[in-house]
Amino acid sequence: MSKIINYSQQSINREDIISVSKTLKSKYLTTGPNVIKFEKKIRKFVDAKYCASFNSATSALHVACLALNLNSKDIVWVSSISFVASANCAAYCGAKVDFIDIDKDTFNICLISLKKKLEIAKKKQKLPKVLIIVHLGGLPSSLKEIKKLSNKYNFKIIEDASHALGSSIFNHKIGSCKYSCFTIFSFHPVKNITTAEGGAITTNSHKYFKKILLLREHGIERNFRNFVNKNSTPFYYEQQFLGYNYRLSELHASLGISQLKRIKSFIKKRNIIRSMYQKGLKNLPIKFQLVDKNYYSSNHLVIIRVNKKIRNALINYLFKKGYKTNIHYIPIFYHPFYYKKFYLSNINAIEYYEEALSLPCFFDLNFYEVTKIINHIKFFLNFKMIK
Repeated sequence: MSKIINYSQQSINREDIISVSKTLKSKYLTTGPNVIKFEKKIRKFVDAKYCASFNSATSALHVACLALNLNSKDIVWVSSISFVASANCAAYCGAKVDFIDIDKDTFNICLISLKKKLEIAKKKQKLPKVLIIVHLGGLPSSLKEIKKLSNKYNFKIIEDASHALGSSIFNHKIGSCKYSCFTIFSFHPVKNITTAEGGAITTNSHKYFKKILLLREHGIERNFRNFVNKNSTPFYYEQQFLGYNYRLSELHASLGISQLKRIKSFIKKRNIIRSMYQKGLKNLPIKFQLVDKNYYSSNHLVIIRVNKKIRNALINYLFKKGYKTNIHYIPIFYHPFYYKKFYLSNINAIEYYEEALSLPCFFDLNFYEVTKIINHIKFFLNFKMIK
């Protein structure tokens, strides 16, 4: 093999490099105008009132939990199929973490499982304070229905939209927080846009937004109007509670500003690639994520499900042909840190994990390579497995 094509990678052009280089030559490498500009652009893109950037989506998730005052007395429910950060953010606060099974077709939170679990939890007086939903692969979860349940059972909603910048539901952009307290985005290199490392929170609550900003910057207040100790001395500031250093740098923000200019192109290309896979692999024993007609996916991931007896063999076969696939994700409760007997209530997640496979999908992947991947999969399923 002369080269390996990964399941995803960043797309960096000349304009991105110029943008970062310009920042390197500027007066500010941190806490400057680029961060403010980037936040404003994200806020406008998703139609939210407020946006705060972070050095990672993990940091943003942590702060979202802190803003809701999570502690060791609280319970948080999380989709069982996600990266561990979706659960870790609650664990950082000492909260008890439990998991919701996924839907067999959408791979997102299963509404039937959620409803049943809420009914049982109410009887036991162990309802969650927060539900963290995941828009897996960029496909929005059933937000309307989940919002109705949150009103009924009085829990808060955090959207882990690390995959879903550019996605929408009923013509509302994911990130508009129409159905949630917070939406969190990731700008890791494999995501739809990148800041190298980075994340953001959007919200429509000014109260939460103010708290988020303080939590992001050591818990330090610099506005004299909000001081506990009335002191107008120049350069005076005060730490009002324990916060963190979770800021995004000017360099990262300048890359994000440049990348945002191409986000529509990025998502359009991913959608075309997904369509090619679906058309090319039609009538084969392969299952794709089911996308509701009222939902629009950013297609961060193209996830298929194949028979568990051949999934690993297919992974190895494609790798030998020069294509690196991936599995998104190991059920969080399988990890030693979280390991508990969640099997009976998360059967769909376990079956999904045995069958799931993420195919290469990114902006710089050319259509010729996509066609080759399709032909390799067809050959493998039609001929290789017969032998």
